[in-house]
Amino acid sequence: MKTWIPDSRNFAYLTWNQVDALPRESTLLILPTAAIEQHGHHLPLATDTLINNLLLGKALELIPPELPIYALPPICYGKSNEHIGYPGTLSVSATTFMAVIRDLGASISAGGFKKLTLFNSHGGNTSLVDVMARDLRAEFGLRTFSLFGSPGASFDGVSPQELTYGFHAGEIETAYLLYGTPDLVHTDKYTSNYIARVDTPELLKPEGSHANFAWLTRDIAPSGVMGDPALATAENGDKWVNEAARGIAEIIIAMYHFTPRHDA
Repeated sequence: MKTWIPDSRNFAYLTWNQVDALPRESTLLILPTAAIEQHGHHLPLATDTLINNLLLGKALELIPPELPIYALPPICYGKSNEHIGYPGTLSVSATTFMAVIRDLGASISAGGFKKLTLFNSHGGNTSLVDVMARDLRAEFGLRTFSLFGSPGASFDGVSPQELTYGFHAGEIETAYLLYGTPDLVHTDKYTSNYIARVDTPELLKPEGSHANFAWLTRDIAPSGVMGDPALATAENGDKWVNEAARGIAEIIIAMYHFTPRHDA
């Protein structure tokens, strides 16, 4: 799998002696969580994992080298059962996904480390990541953080419709990969579907509201796309990736220095 993680920030490139020399109390480890799943006719199965790696790698380049912050190898397989029925989707159950994170948390704690960030780039994992961040804190005493998406990216020019419902293989994800891995984007195979419309408000929404309906991709998007990639450009991908990287780097540094306040 292509990586943008700097070698000096890649935990798996260290020897055990180098790991043993790390300051246990302050070192921050980052565990990426993503997916291998269909992304329409034009994007690769690894889209979520590639985007996670691209954003995190660019962010880590911006962090002062003296801070002991390392990326762990990603959990590439996620809870992707919304995309079952599309060839290539590789999904694990919620139980399996959470068990893997729990077991990795146990290993991290057994190694004496105290700080862990879960950086997620697949929507189907989001609620599980929140649950596990709390569980790792409770069971192992790890200072655990959750980080999602592209904080700091402006997404200038993206329509309200696309910003709201273009959340799978749409303009933004396509722009990211046009910038990061252009050879993997099939620009002649774009399709468009939306799960809902901002100009036709409904009482029941697909997600993010007080009352949601459960959906499977094949119910509403035959091509597997939720959004419209047609306006995606590599130039916007470059801009948004680097804006997000600056935001992510700032958040990671804040996590590294975080001390909970008891008098707030």
